[in-house]
Amino acid sequence: MSDLKVDTLSKSQLKSIVEATVFSYSKPISISKIQSLVFGDEFVKKLEIEAALDSIKKDYKNRPIQLVELASGFCFQTKNEFGPWINRLWQDKPTKYSRALLETLALIAYHQPITRGEIEDVRGVSVSSNIIKTLSEREWIKVVGHKEVPGRPALYGTDKAFLDYFGLKSLSELPTLMEPESIELISSRLEKEFSGSEASLPEKE
Repeated sequence: MSDLKVDTLSKSQLKSIVEATVFSYSKPISISKIQSLVFGDEFVKKLEIEAALDSIKKDYKNRPIQLVELASGFCFQTKNEFGPWINRLWQDKPTKYSRALLETLALIAYHQPITRGEIEDVRGVSVSSNIIKTLSEREWIKVVGHKEVPGRPALYGTDKAFLDYFGLKSLSELPTLMEPESIELISSRLEKEFSGSEASLPEKE
């Protein structure tokens, strides 16, 4: 453990610690987690950490790597224009998902909270249990409540990991729908606009 104490840290030292923390963490990290995990019981204001993060963002403005804020916190990403080059580092192609899974995910993302039965009504076919299981295991969706009708079916909504994977800070950043627009078009646009996002994000633990 370093002999440096919070009350003796300069702004530049605090900034360096925050930068090293974000760089070293295996997934997006929030300001509150930086505060509690890195500085422990020592008193560092969230505003100080936020100021450090803002300064780091400016430092990387003209570099190929950027500091971004996603739904669950901050992380470093390669800028989009370098994606085609960086993707050559991985021989395996990004995971391809079935149209049925993408349609189910798109319906949940744009119409949450929504029940499985409502998804089936829109798609006109039953939703495989494996699709719900896959989306839940990836922490892209979660049960957010139960509809007050007979049987009280589960209501599904997106989780933070969904936003992180697609490089979003909030649901308001989803592509705007063109009305009327079919669910097939929605899922295609979701896949097209965010294709390759996985390569620039940290692997989920």
